[in-house]
Amino acid sequence: MSKEVEVILLAAGASSRMKGGDKTLELVEGIPLIRHLALEALASKAAQTTVILPPDKPLRQKALEDLPVKILIAREAHLGMAHSLKTAMQNLTETTQGALIVLSDMPEIKTGHLNRMIERFSWDNPEQILRAKDQNGKEGHPTLFGKGHFKALAMLTGDRGARDLLKTAQDHLEFVTFDDLAPTTDLDTPQEWAEWRGKEARKTEGR
Repeated sequence: MSKEVEVILLAAGASSRMKGGDKTLELVEGIPLIRHLALEALASKAAQTTVILPPDKPLRQKALEDLPVKILIAREAHLGMAHSLKTAMQNLTETTQGALIVLSDMPEIKTGHLNRMIERFSWDNPEQILRAKDQNGKEGHPTLFGKGHFKALAMLTGDRGARDLLKTAQDHLEFVTFDDLAPTTDLDTPQEWAEWRGKEARKTEGR
């Protein structure tokens, strides 16, 4: 059996703090964020990219319509992130040995971040969990779960995602530290997006 890592892009949230906007459709490098992240994942060493969507956001699916990603609809996405994870876990490719969970509100995550996580993955350790840290040592995302945790992920409930599992599986948790802030740059409000765009503009002007 081949050994594979599958990227799971969680994009089924309601964007409830965006005051009517949709953070997954905010433009990053000229394209919707959800598409940007999917392209970064497709360019990585992952064998498969799966995107979890809600049933009531057709524009998100439209942003992905010509990409070779697997799209899954989380029918109970409104009940919390755990239901998106459950949908993903119930539909993993049979050969998947690791699930690399990527959140859809993180515009600075690149192919390089994903590849480094995949490269650190121990194929002979199904209990391994890898979690990203930023340059300041702050824990963030993405997170890679070995196959030994798939059943537990499929049994999660509510909106806490995998936080409780991470607490109970400390003995299996390892960190991958990056030299930037990408693992902790998640944008949930119009103000956060405006501030981030300002920083990006200043970076460009300083080149």
